[in-house]
Amino acid sequence: MEVENPGIFKLKCCVKNYDWGKIGRDSSVAQLYSKNSGEEADDFKPYAEFWMGTHESGPSYAVVTPVTVAQGENEVVSSGNSLNLVNLKDWIEQNPSVIGDKVLQKWGHSLPFLFKVLSVAKALSIQAHPDKVLAEVLHKQHPDIYKDDNHKPEMALGLTEFEALCGFISPEELKLVVHNVPEIVEVVGSARADQVLHIRQEDGEEKSKEVLRSIFSDLMSAKKVVISEAISKLISRLNVKHEVRELTDKEELVLRLEKEYPGDVGVLAAFLLNYIKLKSGEALYLGANEPHAYLYGECIECMAASDNVVRAGLTPKNRDVQTLCSMLTYKQGLPQVLKGVALNAYTVKYIPPFDEFEVDRCFLPQGASTVFPVVPGPSIFLVMAGEGKIRTVSHEESVAEGDVLFACANIEITVATTSGLHLYRAGVNSRFFGESNIKLA
Repeated sequence: MEVENPGIFKLKCCVKNYDWGKIGRDSSVAQLYSKNSGEEADDFKPYAEFWMGTHESGPSYAVVTPVTVAQGENEVVSSGNSLNLVNLKDWIEQNPSVIGDKVLQKWGHSLPFLFKVLSVAKALSIQAHPDKVLAEVLHKQHPDIYKDDNHKPEMALGLTEFEALCGFISPEELKLVVHNVPEIVEVVGSARADQVLHIRQEDGEEKSKEVLRSIFSDLMSAKKVVISEAISKLISRLNVKHEVRELTDKEELVLRLEKEYPGDVGVLAAFLLNYIKLKSGEALYLGANEPHAYLYGECIECMAASDNVVRAGLTPKNRDVQTLCSMLTYKQGLPQVLKGVALNAYTVKYIPPFDEFEVDRCFLPQGASTVFPVVPGPSIFLVMAGEGKIRTVSHEESVAEGDVLFACANIEITVATTSGLHLYRAGVNSRFFGESNIKLA
């Protein structure tokens, strides 16, 4: 079917009902998917992720208008007002210029990014995403588990306060864990604990990483019966402590995790990871081979177009402990929290150190408008709340909460509202095209 190319058009997108998602109408994902698809949300079903992009595990579909083709005195036209849906990747393959020459040359006909909204009710697995080399190996060896051969750097941007475990704690904090969490010492042994306590600053970063790798690997590889006994002692100790004095944030978290995943090694492993609470509008990015677990809240997520996950804790799913422990970088210290760069009065840009993606956050008050300037790559716009108009030189779309739109490369986009509008844009990282394409005023 030949279709018209208006430069910007709406998408119908995919939902994932993983069991960690928020239930029914409590989930922003459920609300977005319901408005995007026209289907009513199930009040008893988890709605975890809303996917926007071309990944084969959850492709988006373009809502398109067939071209009117003249045939002598007759014309072939589309039938009625029914939606004409075309797989977005298929449409890009038929119209490759829409993603821009440079994007096409590097990544082919698929979008290099996958755009999501997450509604998290309970912890996701302790996990990491492989780099490109490891992803190719894992996909070749276990294509049923690792669905593609791409790496998966990602960024989470808080819609609400958003909790996560991210990266390993500092060497100083690790010493405190050894002192204050005897249950971990019981699992890994006093010799490992002594190694931690005897690390000196002059020993250097590699020595510290080596000790951390040993203690983490020993913990994650311990027998279930050993872990179960240690967690039982830990929970008893924390409950007694709670009766006489206030618990730390990490201890409160561990009690919560144990209720969500009883007897899971991830409950103990949480002590070794940074506990981060993002405010709405704050973001953190995760490179390849960095451990993390999203815990609670709602966020915008953007990543390289992959669904590869290596898990080792806080999950009933497949675990690959040996691969996870061998692949991690074992960097220590707090992750960088991004506040974004203001482009104008309404729009903030978040630029991670990855070519594949960036995200813009835009809040338009009543009666306001703003322009998204021409970029040499494709974009996806998501309307989170409100209503308004999105237009190009030749085309205009009325938009409201739940609408998702694909914007072709090299097109200026104007967004306007009379009542207020809250939207997000995902696109290829501006640095991939050169700093001159980032307009800061």
